[in-house]
Amino acid sequence: MFDGFIDDLKLMNKRQVLYQVLYFGMMISTTIMIWKGLKVFTGSESPIAVVSSDSMEPAFHRGDILFLTNYEDEPVRVGEIVVFKIEGRDIPIVHRVIKLHEKSNGTIKFLTKGDNNNVDDRVFYAPGQHWLEKSDMIGRARGFLPYIGMIIILTKEYPIVKFAALIYLGLNVLVHRK
Repeated sequence: MFDGFIDDLKLMNKRQVLYQVLYFGMMISTTIMIWKGLKVFTGSESPIAVVSSDSMEPAFHRGDILFLTNYEDEPVRVGEIVVFKIEGRDIPIVHRVIKLHEKSNGTIKFLTKGDNNNVDDRVFYAPGQHWLEKSDMIGRARGFLPYIGMIIILTKEYPIVKFAALIYLGLNVLVHRK
């Protein structure tokens, strides 16, 4: 593998190497711009989420990718599948809204539960928190792609897979002329 890479590098002049490096940088910045655009368009800080457990089966399976929106003026409804983040926890949770609680000042709080779980999510919430607020929500599920997110789960569980893939992709972009 590396023999062919070194031979290709020897054949390239400085201008070609610079062109490949700039091309690689352009690909990365384009990806970042698309991600930022999706955040603005969907109103969600994370327009895409991966289901990381089996708590939502049979609706969603581990590894499904969810497409999210989080528009300010859209009310939370019972039965919706939402992605929320709890203070002190790094990984967002994908669960269904099972109950709403409207306070006298008009604010609405909600309770969630995984379809495959026996009890509600209060055990996951921050200490003393019994309801979620709209500010805890990252987004609501609008669509999904089955099992595509397993690649992301594998890279989190086995970091060597992520580094090997990044090195391979980087070398591939730098060496192949086009």
